[in-house]
Amino acid sequence: MIDRKRITLYLKGMAMGAADVVPGVSGGTIAFISGIYEELIGSIKSIGLDTVGVLRKEGLASAWRSINGNFLVTLVAGIITSILLLARPITWALQHHPVLVWSFFFGLILASVWLCGKLVKHWGAGPIIGVLIGAATAVMVGVLKTGSGGDSLLFFYLSGCLAICAMILPGISGAFILLLLGAYQPIMEALKGFDLPIILVFIAGCLTGLMAFSRFLSWLFRTHHDLAVSALTGFLVGSLYIVWPWKKVLSLRTVHEGKPDEHLEPLLTGNVWPGDYSTLNDMDVMLGISSKDPQVLPAVLLCLAGIALLLILERSGPAST
Repeated sequence: MIDRKRITLYLKGMAMGAADVVPGVSGGTIAFISGIYEELIGSIKSIGLDTVGVLRKEGLASAWRSINGNFLVTLVAGIITSILLLARPITWALQHHPVLVWSFFFGLILASVWLCGKLVKHWGAGPIIGVLIGAATAVMVGVLKTGSGGDSLLFFYLSGCLAICAMILPGISGAFILLLLGAYQPIMEALKGFDLPIILVFIAGCLTGLMAFSRFLSWLFRTHHDLAVSALTGFLVGSLYIVWPWKKVLSLRTVHEGKPDEHLEPLLTGNVWPGDYSTLNDMDVMLGISSKDPQVLPAVLLCLAGIALLLILERSGPAST
């Protein structure tokens, strides 16, 4: 018999994986708006030395239940499936149809601000300050300059530690953190080329950061729920600046991608109004762009599609196994 809750949870994991591939969108956002965020944080936090004690005293089945194993495995399976299947098409879509991709995520996040804000039980000075701090933090992340990165395994390990913290925070993109560190392109190439040393070291860094940061978030939700939710709402508000669909290129970088021929790609971008998007600058000319279409109508339709998807996810409610 088909377990609909398990399938729903798997699909939510795929949505999280797809979001984590995009620099500017957080898998934590998808978890939050689909109603599984607190269960996810609590499940991750439950993994630790206590799990070993339960395993020894009560057996594998009890240990598995203590960490909500069915929930985690189903969700992680969806995330991994999505990253492996969608890494290439999503990066292609971002390169060739950026306005449409960003419009979809803009609608998704825009609607989630309202749903997230509803979870604050008592609005007051504290939650309002939390929103302002969260929004300011997300915007500051969005305007930071990207780093040049490195090629050592230690660099990829530390990148994993930092990126995973952002990946589980709604509104702050782990992929964008990797971009800031200069690790995004090498990680994507490692995934495409199945470079096991880099992939395994990066995963080890992610696991380290995940175990540490999930405990802090669990404590924050337990002791300061409204402040935590309002700050996350602020993160979502600030992330709208990051995913604004119409951008102009401010600077370029040279990319090798393991090939003898070099090519240029955008490094830093800035937001513009749709009416100004079609105006070409020197950076566009260097990229070989001869015209730009703001695609306002398709962008609006995809924004509405993002809102509709959010409502579907929200209506499905928390999924657990």
